Amino acid sequence: MSIFYDESTRCFRLEGKESLYQMQLGPLGHLLHLYYGRKTPDCLSYLYPPQDRGFSPNPYELRENRGWSLDALPQEYSGSLNGDYRLSSLEAERADGLRGVELRYIGHEIVPGKYTLPGLPSALGRGEDWESLTICLEDAAVGLRVELLYGLCPELDIITRSARIRNTASLPVRLNKAASACLDLPFGDWELLHFPGRHNRERRAERRPLPDGIVTLASRRGASSHQHNPSCFLCRPETGEDSGECIGAMLVYSGNHRMEIERDQTGSVRLTAGINPEEFSWLLMPGESFAAPELVLGFSDCGIGDLSRRFHRFIRREIIRQPLPLEKRPILLNSWEAMYFDFDEQKLLNLAREAKALGAELLVIDDGWFGHRDDDKSSLGDWFPHPGKLPRGLKPLLEEIVGLGLEVGLWVEPEMISEDSELYRAHPDWALTVPRRLPVIGRDQLVLDLSREDVRDYLFETLSGLLRLLPLRYLKWDMNRSLADFYSHALPPERQGEIGHRYVLGLYELLDRLTEAFPQVMIEGCAGGGGRYDAGILAYCPQIWCSDNSDPISRLHIQHGTSFCYPVSSMGAHVSFSPNHQTGRSTPLNTRGLVAMSGTFGFELDPAKLSEGEKAEIREQIRRFRMIRGLIDRGLLYRLSDPDRKDYAAWIFVAEDGTEALLNLVLTQVEANPRPLHLRLKGLDANAAYRLAEVWLPDGFAWPKDFPNKLSGASLLYAGLTLPPLYGDYPGLQFHLKREDVTDGKHDE
Repeated sequence: MSIFYDESTRCFRLEGKESLYQMQLGPLGHLLHLYYGRKTPDCLSYLYPPQDRGFSPNPYELRENRGWSLDALPQEYSGSLNGDYRLSSLEAERADGLRGVELRYIGHEIVPGKYTLPGLPSALGRGEDWESLTICLEDAAVGLRVELLYGLCPELDIITRSARIRNTASLPVRLNKAASACLDLPFGDWELLHFPGRHNRERRAERRPLPDGIVTLASRRGASSHQHNPSCFLCRPETGEDSGECIGAMLVYSGNHRMEIERDQTGSVRLTAGINPEEFSWLLMPGESFAAPELVLGFSDCGIGDLSRRFHRFIRREIIRQPLPLEKRPILLNSWEAMYFDFDEQKLLNLAREAKALGAELLVIDDGWFGHRDDDKSSLGDWFPHPGKLPRGLKPLLEEIVGLGLEVGLWVEPEMISEDSELYRAHPDWALTVPRRLPVIGRDQLVLDLSREDVRDYLFETLSGLLRLLPLRYLKWDMNRSLADFYSHALPPERQGEIGHRYVLGLYELLDRLTEAFPQVMIEGCAGGGGRYDAGILAYCPQIWCSDNSDPISRLHIQHGTSFCYPVSSMGAHVSFSPNHQTGRSTPLNTRGLVAMSGTFGFELDPAKLSEGEKAEIREQIRRFRMIRGLIDRGLLYRLSDPDRKDYAAWIFVAEDGTEALLNLVLTQVEANPRPLHLRLKGLDANAAYRLAEVWLPDGFAWPKDFPNKLSGASLLYAGLTLPPLYGDYPGLQFHLKREDVTDGKHDE
């Protein structure tokens, strides 16, 4: 067992491989958080001696003990209007006006296996070592019972948390805030690492000291958003990639979210995470329950990189329901930047022939194949072939493409509806619009109300019809606007505050039905690129189009920030034209390929516009990727530089058993008379020797003849490599290293 309760100390212990999470019941049954960090054998309640703090009140039963206050002690799940003036986890109001929450212990249960959250994605509990703890708390005055759910995977050293809230009163209770979890860190300085951004500039890693007060990371856009990813790290000031303490938090949720971090009057830090309460309320009738989304927590005292790799393993094993390794995913060519809306059947067939000649394995027909869609102003919702472009329909065309030796995929945007569509003319009430108010329009489209069962049934039957009729292997599931008009024509007035969360639950149900019915079809998530990149969507979509910005230099920063929580195998990445369509920047084809290989690898261009030399280079890139994609998919990622702080980006994939590695580098700023470019590698076996199996360099560069072909892992780790000078625009290189033998510290000269 790894979860324990000690009756004598009233302490709960959740023991990971290296970490300890500890709680204790207070004298009145409040659940206090004691510790999250490196494993220790003791009950740590001694860390909190009584201290009278002015204006920090006391529970009535302890009114003579002014040193005991909810405002000054670490809480496991904070209430509201109860004398704790820090961030609340739960805010509720009963129909008779009774407000506030004060929770006290009534029982607990420890069981093997992983708890489940019906209707919500969560860790699957695939490992045999999972255990679950449920701690039952109650506010008898309001009539609320809260089950705090804890899942522990000792092997991965990961804890999952959620809260299930039940109305035990005889009156309705409205939840105005229902966080997934609260985490108090009473001691020490902490810095916040988070991942802000915008469309085409998603998830740029930003680190800063925590100020006194509250820092908010949130989305109100109906999706997890381009602006604030639902994840963050809290790090000690001295913590870096390879050493020091850090705690990571990641929501398994795809809608409006909020993470708040408060540094209070004592220097204590509190993190709360869950659904954003600004667009949320939930009416609980007597006997009804509400489940909050899951929060994933990890601790490491070996640096941020160690925790990232743990999150990567966790997502691949415990979140993605259809884990497809990269070698099982076809290398695709997408038609969007090749043709945009300007295509017909013959152009698509020509594109397919060119794709096949390059070595691609799947052709994706992007936007424009349906309704009368010749631009982005019409036809969303009308998922039938465009009669002007595809007069024979889709089936004969796709079968002809399959006959060329390619698989086929389609772009869809099921959650959206155009005013100029047959669907909108038939069902205007299916769109999220506010009565007596003109709707907010984004990209000339409205949003379908996925909280409605009839809408979900329509979408399931429509998409199922395509998947049954057509030889499809892949769907690109896009979402190209944020939600604004949070009003459902199918919900009563008292439940309109539920629409944001009900929308996300409806999306999960629809994706669950489709992936269950068509397990052979891979769905790639997309929301204008990376606008819904989160662990919730990854439960159904093993990869997500990382950004609409396919410029490789921009992607260095985007993929770097994404890698802190999410595995490389989830990052949709393509080789596109140069100059790039989003930035106008020109980059070598070798660099474009190298960056896209640190993702799912595909193409976003028209091969007919390439020279014969470029086509030959792409065929070589495909050969190279087929050889190394297992290493990229299942290898351990080590970040060797921060591209925001250096004039280069470098990273390495290392096989779990240390038998091979792939070093990648791109120079983002080239100078005359440069300083030596020196790297110390990571993750290798110090006692082994590594051979340079292959070196891929920019055109016109030759590898130095006197460079040793074989070096010890110790030399590569501790002394490092000095690379030859690289010149030109954004040069990049790759080394494929293979372990040859185990040594006693000696190596070949």
